[in-house]
Amino acid sequence: MDKVLMRSKKKKSKLKIAIFATIGIMTLLALGSNVVLTEMGSTPLPLGVKAKDFFNFSLPDSNISANMRLNLRSGIVIDNETQKVLYCYNANKMMPIASISKLLTSMIVLDNYRPDSIITITKEDCLNSSRSTLRENDRINVRDLLHISLIRSDNRAARAIARSVTLSTVEFAKKMNEKAKEIGLLNTIMYEPTGLDERNISTAADVAKLVNYASMYPEIARITSLKEYTFKALNKKRPRRIINTNKLLFSKYHVLAGKTGYISESAYCLTTIVEDENGNKVTVVVLGASGPQARFREARRLAAWAFKKLSRS
Repeated sequence: MDKVLMRSKKKKSKLKIAIFATIGIMTLLALGSNVVLTEMGSTPLPLGVKAKDFFNFSLPDSNISANMRLNLRSGIVIDNETQKVLYCYNANKMMPIASISKLLTSMIVLDNYRPDSIITITKEDCLNSSRSTLRENDRINVRDLLHISLIRSDNRAARAIARSVTLSTVEFAKKMNEKAKEIGLLNTIMYEPTGLDERNISTAADVAKLVNYASMYPEIARITSLKEYTFKALNKKRPRRIINTNKLLFSKYHVLAGKTGYISESAYCLTTIVEDENGNKVTVVVLGASGPQARFREARRLAAWAFKKLSRS
């Protein structure tokens, strides 16, 4: 009799496990592309909102310059609360975006995240990337490489974390383009994970949407908001400290997410989400500024103008 009762309890227990597992799978299927996977859990989009419709603002038919003369090739400012475009200049013009590409790279890595995996920096990782804190044969975990790629915009780190997903650059670029299409970036094309290739192109409008979608990944938002970070190669003793390339972090504004970029073909670029002391949030994109400080100067001018405009409304 006791054996019969035990068998009955085991069957009920297995049935409960099966039911909960089925519910979990059905929930994930229902969420579909509305789930952003990160180390810290998933961040669902608002109910009923598809990824491609997230932060879906409307561009005006012509530029909105507000009589501002700025040193940039393309730019846009958006009020994050209303998703109204406050400023735009050549916002649909496709151009190289350099290391802003690393936002898409990081999203792909986080969609396939193995933070404690260890990657060895190879000779191939070091090509055309002399300004790096990483050295050939350094052994670094993926979590640190993600920080190094986003904070210092390190190309060796970007190549290494891409290899944590797939050994093929072509295959990784395919995943980047699939992700871009999924989230509604219609004028964005990626060829590799670093942004060194001038064929990695986008528009100011797409980049504004990209940084907002990327900020839905808690790790990207957290990492790109750090002023500095310290890490250590697993096969080296000395710790290394890196400083964020986004100088707006050292301004009066609260940076919620952001990324810099530069190659000669793109000139100096910045995309960022900033918040003022009143809780107003705006997305600012500057593409093609003439100098490393010019992008931050113009971004500050645009942010100050936008916050002043919002405070009056």
